[in-house]
Amino acid sequence: MKSGKLRRLIVVQRFTNGVNEYGTPEMVWTDHARLRAEIETRSAAEFINAQGAGDREAIVFRTRFLEGLTGADSVLFAGDRFNIKEVAEIGHRKGLELRCERLGADT
Repeated sequence: MKSGKLRRLIVVQRFTNGVNEYGTPEMVWTDHARLRAEIETRSAAEFINAQGAGDREAIVFRTRFLEGLTGADSVLFAGDRFNIKEVAEIGHRKGLELRCERLGADT
């Protein structure tokens, strides 16, 4: 994976236990990792067609390998949150392809 293609900054977030302003425990999104990524538009179009998601925006991020990412995590990019639908390894621990779907305003 060539570093020159990794032009975008994404933040991987994970649900963790937190405490709100009233002292009540709650689940909150916290930063897990900041990664440089490439947006793979051709794969994104194929992913959208394969999933049949006509009104949902999908995007594919290609980034360096990071152990432990799952579909329970999310990606922040350009002010929007994307739910990770699939994590595909590129080569042997060389990189990851994160196939994501933009979360709606009500989630």
